Amino acid sequence: MEIDNKRCPGPVRRRSFLEAGSLLLGGLTLSDVLESRAQAKAAGKVPSDTSVILIWLQGGPSHMETYDMKPDAPVEYRGELGAIPTAVPGMDVCELLPLHAKVADKFNIIRSISHGFANHAGGAGRFLSGYNPLRPLDPLAQFPCLGPVVSKMLEGRRDPAMPRYVGSASNVYGGGAAHVGAAYLPFVVGADPNSPSFKVNNLSLAPGMQKRLDDRRTLLSAFDGIQRDLDQTGVMDTIDKYNQEAVELLTSDRARDAFDISLESPHVRDKYGRHKWGQRALLARRLVEAGTSFVTMQMQNPGIPGGIGNWDIHAVNGHLYDDARARLPVFDQAVSALVDDIYQRGLDQKVMVIVSGEFGRTPRVNPQKGTRSGILQPGRDHYPAAMSVLVAGGGMQTGQVIGSTTAKGERPKDRALDPNDLLATVYQHLGIDFRQMTVDTSGRPVPLIPHGTPIRELL
Repeated sequence: MEIDNKRCPGPVRRRSFLEAGSLLLGGLTLSDVLESRAQAKAAGKVPSDTSVILIWLQGGPSHMETYDMKPDAPVEYRGELGAIPTAVPGMDVCELLPLHAKVADKFNIIRSISHGFANHAGGAGRFLSGYNPLRPLDPLAQFPCLGPVVSKMLEGRRDPAMPRYVGSASNVYGGGAAHVGAAYLPFVVGADPNSPSFKVNNLSLAPGMQKRLDDRRTLLSAFDGIQRDLDQTGVMDTIDKYNQEAVELLTSDRARDAFDISLESPHVRDKYGRHKWGQRALLARRLVEAGTSFVTMQMQNPGIPGGIGNWDIHAVNGHLYDDARARLPVFDQAVSALVDDIYQRGLDQKVMVIVSGEFGRTPRVNPQKGTRSGILQPGRDHYPAAMSVLVAGGGMQTGQVIGSTTAKGERPKDRALDPNDLLATVYQHLGIDFRQMTVDTSGRPVPLIPHGTPIRELL
């Protein structure tokens, strides 16, 4: 695998298997499995309003300190954190994830996804779009990424009273809508849901505004035919979409209530954790339960004392293990609560949860002098050749470890997978044909992803 490993500028602030042949699963080919799932959905056994929550770990979490521990590797690889058993025999996780361990029967860990882009923007663009970025350092993707694609493909197929795509930022670093257009970027909830003053603006009408809103609808409709003929840039389409979706949200009690996290019981809020990450995870659950199709909640700076930033844990940025001891308990509480809640509320057929960053970290610890500490300290660098992804819900069988890496965590050993295989699985869950064609900026028809096969263990 050729890896694009351009130097990291510092902490970020902001298989194909479509060829002929068989893929057997208990005597069934993959096409049989997909056909059976389609029939089940048609029969009402699988929800038609499926959704996805993507917990995005910007910076790239270490697989060696989370979901792919190597206790028998030399110390310069395994590090100083130990592994603990989980509710699933044979599935170990980091000792700092004890709440994960309790709900391990409700999720799967994929240990064998890899790609070739070792910088943040390129890695995120590759992982989320399925295409090799043309400009790996560009913070905006050159190909449409997962969230905007879902928003476009499900347009007109979901309840307009809820936004199809919600994010905690306008964009993932390295991601974006590219040629599908800015109209498909997320409805942004950038504030901290844990703040007592948290609210989402512009989701309700002031008294006396309904008549004016109806007048605006009429005016927009009157201009519509003329503007369609005059505009050749797509700008009016974007403006119209913003107007239409704003009207729907302004008149939707369900949207307003879904964003109102104060309606949750104190017990549930405590379970997720009274911190930014926990309340973001809870808000994500509220949104998909109310009808949002895709939610991206970024977990970067957890907002805890100590100046812990994102997951870009080079030694120059921070102390690998001190960072993990501060960050992972917060992460553990938020993610385990979300996974458990999805199942407790009967959302596990409808909602798929994905927890991932753009890549893993170097298997060998790389000590360097810290920029702030001024002393030699441990860290790990960018590493796309091996990474771990947690997946849950989606009607899948859980309690599985899918794939493995070599003894030192350097590369996939068994069941090597591409990010596109995960993308194909997500699109399949959402009822989107991942082979469907779209049109790029040059007018050429291109598939949503150039290759990829839904992961059979997750179907």
